[in-house]
Amino acid sequence: MPQQKIIPFSAALLSLSVASLSAHAGVTQQVEDALNFYHYGKNGAIKFDLNYRYENVNQDNAVGPTGAPLPSAKQPDTANANTARLRLGLLSPTLFGVQGYAEYEGNLAMQEDYNSTRNNNTGYSIVADPQKSELNQLWLSFAGIPDTIIKGGRQRIKFDDDRYIGNVGWRQMEQTYDSVLVTHNNQQLFGLTINAGYIGNVQTFTATNEHIAAPILNISYKAGDYGNVIGYGYWLNYTEKENYEKSNQTYGLRFSNYLKPGDTLKLSDNYGLVYTAEWAYQANYGHGPTNYSADRINVMGGFTAYNFTFQGAMEQLDGSGKNKHFDTPLGTNHAFQGWADLFLTTPDNGVRDVFGTVVSSLDRGNLILTGVYHDFSDDTGQIHYGKEWDFMALMKFGKHYSVLAKYAYYDADKFNTDTQKIWVQGNINF
Repeated sequence: MPQQKIIPFSAALLSLSVASLSAHAGVTQQVEDALNFYHYGKNGAIKFDLNYRYENVNQDNAVGPTGAPLPSAKQPDTANANTARLRLGLLSPTLFGVQGYAEYEGNLAMQEDYNSTRNNNTGYSIVADPQKSELNQLWLSFAGIPDTIIKGGRQRIKFDDDRYIGNVGWRQMEQTYDSVLVTHNNQQLFGLTINAGYIGNVQTFTATNEHIAAPILNISYKAGDYGNVIGYGYWLNYTEKENYEKSNQTYGLRFSNYLKPGDTLKLSDNYGLVYTAEWAYQANYGHGPTNYSADRINVMGGFTAYNFTFQGAMEQLDGSGKNKHFDTPLGTNHAFQGWADLFLTTPDNGVRDVFGTVVSSLDRGNLILTGVYHDFSDDTGQIHYGKEWDFMALMKFGKHYSVLAKYAYYDADKFNTDTQKIWVQGNINF
């Protein structure tokens, strides 16, 4: 089992600093007012987001490409990453329905004892937060058509729970898209929201670019207090040879009333139900050279009682061999199948994740505690991959400050290796 490392003193200092800043409510309000400005009654703003993170990754008996353990001389060293990411953006006022936004993003590695996938430190375990800077967003939007927004340029896109299209928001450098997106939201017409768009380039969370030709469609209908019925189709055609195998087409249906703590079908003031039922079909598409088809099943049921939410769930992504498995290359995959990130790409035999989650929202929602237990196998349930425990505590200090502590431990059986990850984070966001 991996040895637990000591969290740097700088992380504790940042936590105290964030708490101290939040205590000065008057200063915070002055900063908020200074960053917002008005033009003919329409809001513009300067956006500021500073995120410090310490991440420790400790792995035992890591395996190579063949699945066999690496020799002891090639076992990765424990990774320690101290990074600080800054996002600085300018949002224009809206004039004649037109608004623009430009945002810089940069990540500073103050301690680089880790493999970022870009720094050639391959002797360490991976922490996918390279020291890079980039133009993160640059877009124009037009809202002159009733109930409709047209947005073009480099932008953040997040659909539903981010399983298929997301910004990989957990990593320091987020994923954004060079795209056109049309959103029509008509609550008078059956509570209908239509998102239709086209993606031409993906700026990934490791600050690389992947060219793609991808029409996307997501249609959501609000079924009263019972949840949302969602249908979607995503056609991902990667146009660079090294990425051809990631090309796929996916169609699915989803019914759910839960995305975050607080979403529930209320039975009374203190009790409620949460649920999700989802099915999707995927096949090769475009430049994808391997013919295949695979299904995804995602079901969850649970209840809320006072400040607690209890869930039991199963997510299964099918696989039938090399390059013949259900994948979500544009998804925020860290949020699924364990925070240790051992299943970011689906194994050749698929993966079945049976898991339970407990979430507690305390101190009027300012303190959120989460615990998750996962049990992993192949899609038949016959090969036991391993199990994982995940824990997180998030404390918010008003709207603009937060600190977080997070832990993941994957106990390997017949897939990958024992992995422990520890995070400490502080965030300031205006």
